[in-house]
Amino acid sequence: ERLIKGKRILVTGAGGSIGSELVRQLSDLSPSHISLIENSEYGLFKVDLELRKRHPTLSSNACIVDIRNLDRLTNVMKGERPDLVFHAAALKHVPLLESNVIEGIETNVFGTINVAEVARSIEVKTFIQISTDKAVNPTSVMGASKRLAEQYCQALNLHNDSSTNTN
Repeated sequence: ERLIKGKRILVTGAGGSIGSELVRQLSDLSPSHISLIENSEYGLFKVDLELRKRHPTLSSNACIVDIRNLDRLTNVMKGERPDLVFHAAALKHVPLLESNVIEGIETNVFGTINVAEVARSIEVKTFIQISTDKAVNPTSVMGASKRLAEQYCQALNLHNDSSTNTN
């Protein structure tokens, strides 16, 4: 609660199974504002509707954003000014990614790079990447793409210099 209360929160993949649960739990901890970032219009509509019913006075904004679109992502994140980013946006269905390799890599790797880099550029205080157990010893496109995304974020953290305050 100390981490969330009074802070501006942004959740990518807010309409997905993991993202929507994050929205539920985070909204119960009294943030000052919560930004919902989602590529699926229907998923975003559902989680936004639920959030407004659960917390009608909570300041929030629902934004249709594909994390692979750097310009749109940058504009939205700059406008939302989050203190914390919970990055849950990803393609996670193993069999689908085996037959849609490029989409999996573009979203899970390059989309994550976009979110992490924008978070650093606007000096988000805390960036939390949601990963998967399948990234530990990857045997699938999904696991490998999530592992690459983890490694990129870990490298950013290891090479954190004085030009950014993002953890």
